[in-house]
Amino acid sequence: MAGEFDLIERIRARTVARGDVVLGIGDDAALLQPPAGQQLVVAMDTLNAGVHFPDDTAPADIGWKALAVNLSDLAAMGATPAWCTLSLSLPASDPVWIDGFLDGFDALARLHDVALVGGDTTRGPLSVCVTAFGLVAPGMALRRDGARIGDDVWVSGTPGDAAAALAQWSAGGPRDPALRARLDRPTPRLALGLQLAGLASAAIDISDGLLADLAHLCRGSGVGATIDLDALPVSDALRAAAPDRDTRRALQATGGDDYELCFTASPDRRGAVLEAGDGAGVEVTRIGRIGSGAEVIAVGADGAPWTPPRAGWDHFSG
Repeated sequence: MAGEFDLIERIRARTVARGDVVLGIGDDAALLQPPAGQQLVVAMDTLNAGVHFPDDTAPADIGWKALAVNLSDLAAMGATPAWCTLSLSLPASDPVWIDGFLDGFDALARLHDVALVGGDTTRGPLSVCVTAFGLVAPGMALRRDGARIGDDVWVSGTPGDAAAALAQWSAGGPRDPALRARLDRPTPRLALGLQLAGLASAAIDISDGLLADLAHLCRGSGVGATIDLDALPVSDALRAAAPDRDTRRALQATGGDDYELCFTASPDRRGAVLEAGDGAGVEVTRIGRIGSGAEVIAVGADGAPWTPPRAGWDHFSG
């Protein structure tokens, strides 16, 4: 067992060093120096055991995911990450668990030059809360309220993989390690977000399910959308895990936890969007179109409407 301040020192020793951190971990608050001419972008997410990750998730994977879901929010805003804070609720002060958690957290932080500058530790049920801070030039942030009628709807990567992994875990049967990796270690699309700044008209990351999150974007923009389910890119692992079309559609359209980007852009920017995906090293796929109204409608290749088994994840509706 280790005391609270021993754990804090253990965490402090693993932090990324940045010149714009005037004062980091060790005082009542951090002192940060944002660069001139930049706006601050702030995002916060909480991960609870048994809700946001299976109970058998490795500590390193929890650490990675806790930071990744916040960096995904910054990616959806077209921001460059800079700093973060970390609040940990732990059932016990287990140094081995902490070191494993920091292995994953630190690996992603160093990959994107994110400095941990403060936080809190307390005893309680396992819960991790991260606040991430990013930077963006004035007027260049991607927002949810910019989609216009006639815009294309795009998605990055292959939605549905994380939901398939969670379904396999819940069923207790064979598990595909490629799908489980997508659940445990999502890739925040930061490079793509930067490429889309000034190009996309609106963006959101997919955490609660494609249809649900696109509905948030449409609500912010005062528009509707039609999505072609058969245009959704499918990974080989997902196709093998869910050969039934309707099962696969449900995973892709409502599963969530992918942390891919869903975004809109004018049709005359299609070539530029594809180049942006190439520049970021991620596949982007055109899956639908923004229209009038206020609904997100999902259809198949035959144009027939498809009714999802659920709208998407909601913490307070089950």
